[in-house]
Amino acid sequence: MKLVKTIFVLAVFLLMISSCLQEEKSNLILLSPEIPKDVPLIFAPDIITVDSLLEGSITFSPEMDEIFFNQRKPRESHNVYTIKWVNGSWTTPQLARFSTNTKYLDVHPRFNPQGNRLYFGSRRPLPDTTETSGFHQWYVDKNENGWGEPVPMAKPLVDRWIMCVTASENGNLYYTSREEGQKPENEGIYFALNQEGKLGPSQKMGKEINEPGTWIAHPYIAPDESYIIYDAERTSIPENGDLYISFNKNGVWSESYSLGPEINTDLSENAATVSPDGKYLFFSRGEEKVRDDGSTYWLADLYWVDFIRLRERIEKTNMK
Repeated sequence: MKLVKTIFVLAVFLLMISSCLQEEKSNLILLSPEIPKDVPLIFAPDIITVDSLLEGSITFSPEMDEIFFNQRKPRESHNVYTIKWVNGSWTTPQLARFSTNTKYLDVHPRFNPQGNRLYFGSRRPLPDTTETSGFHQWYVDKNENGWGEPVPMAKPLVDRWIMCVTASENGNLYYTSREEGQKPENEGIYFALNQEGKLGPSQKMGKEINEPGTWIAHPYIAPDESYIIYDAERTSIPENGDLYISFNKNGVWSESYSLGPEINTDLSENAATVSPDGKYLFFSRGEEKVRDDGSTYWLADLYWVDFIRLRERIEKTNMK
């Protein structure tokens, strides 16, 4: 009798573990047939990552039940698409309600850690105007009725060129920017502190992040600001962006470390984000292609990799 009870308890325990593991993976496993470990895999093939398209940034709601991502068709503009987890399955990708005008560029969507605001960049006209005045950062807020209307970011960020805003839990913002008159390749990573609900002045991060190299861009800040990931060109190979990470130790940023040869290749890697549970790193990997008429275009795919194992490996190797 004791043996029967023991077997029954063990069976229930194993069933519970299996159920928990299945629940943990269920959302993403329906998008990708295999969970990555040390080697990056294409994310959501034929659903989000489509061979003939250019896929860029991706961002997840805190519950990981809503995804926004960039996608561009050949000879068309970038737009933001979305899918949702509804009744145990993912919806079909569709244009986000704020990104249905394919005339204007919309790029780099980023959730704030609370999940109630989504930042993105756009060339759409500012309010009360009919023509685009260039590239600006916008946001949409979420309420009980869903996503609201896009709003351009206020001062001091509306007065300077910025791109790819990412927010920490305390409301500090990190982004790509450059000084007036600088060439685009000399852009870098900047930040603005949340000062009682208002943003402070734009400040450039130190040389630990912004030197050496060119095209230093697309930051992702950890919600607790314990690390920042970004891309930069630091090799002699043209158009060869790679991903780097710097750790925040007691308010001091470490030197930046390459994410390693499994991530950084002869192709261009950029626009990294991390899933809200901290388990997976997502990034774009692509290259420039040449058409028959000699014109060029970019193709890129979204990849994902186990970030916990990657971070442990980098810290063990470099943070002694």
